[in-house]
Amino acid sequence: MHLKRLVVALVAIPALYLYVMYLPPHYFLFLLVFVSTVALAEFYVISGVEGPMKYAGLFWGAVVLTVHFFSRDVFPETLTLALLSLLMVRLIAKREPAGAIREATAAVFGLLYIPVLMSFQVNIIRAGAPLLVMLYFAVWGSDSMALYIGRSLGRRKLYVEVSPNKTVAGGVGSLIGGIIGAALIRFAIMNYMPLQKAVFLGLAVGFSSVIGDLTESMFKRDAHIKDSSSIIPGHGGMLDKIDSVTFAGPVFYWCCIMLNVIG
Repeated sequence: MHLKRLVVALVAIPALYLYVMYLPPHYFLFLLVFVSTVALAEFYVISGVEGPMKYAGLFWGAVVLTVHFFSRDVFPETLTLALLSLLMVRLIAKREPAGAIREATAAVFGLLYIPVLMSFQVNIIRAGAPLLVMLYFAVWGSDSMALYIGRSLGRRKLYVEVSPNKTVAGGVGSLIGGIIGAALIRFAIMNYMPLQKAVFLGLAVGFSSVIGDLTESMFKRDAHIKDSSSIIPGHGGMLDKIDSVTFAGPVFYWCCIMLNVIG
């Protein structure tokens, strides 16, 4: 398991770095739509959204991200249209009212939980590809340090009802890893950024990554599953890989604005 995780990381990290740094931003949109669609499909399986509701949700997830990339001005209207459309699909496609609240709520929430939260990365890459690289390196650092410090030093449980294996030491490791990841990118390609700002951003990513991870664990615990799927060897599903960045992306963006990193 550890070897598979290492191999995937050694391939994915350099590939994403090159993809983000050397291709125009709209290429990142393609990647974002793909990742978001796969993760949303996994969430719909977990939450029991099927048939026309599932495909309508996946369609609107891709539309919401694309519209946000090309025209943020109409993003609220597009999101509203998506929500109305999902409700209409449930009304027409399935005449039986039983389960309507659960199905409609899960379909709409999935749209907000994954495509909308992931859409903040569009704002980040438009402000500069190095910032997006910093976000992902901080998330990877956070996840890695949480795993290894938690397993090595973890004794006291962090939130046993949601995730029995997560420990307080792992949570502290997440903060440390976020700082290390952000600082590495600062020294490597962002020397113009004051170090204290990079440290603050890494700390914010480390904290929000823990919340994002626990949130997905809460959903999986409710669905009585270990992984969202098994498409990534040693890592589980796509949702398992982006659970941290769903929360970390918006927090990172807001912190960049607060610190005047993004104008």
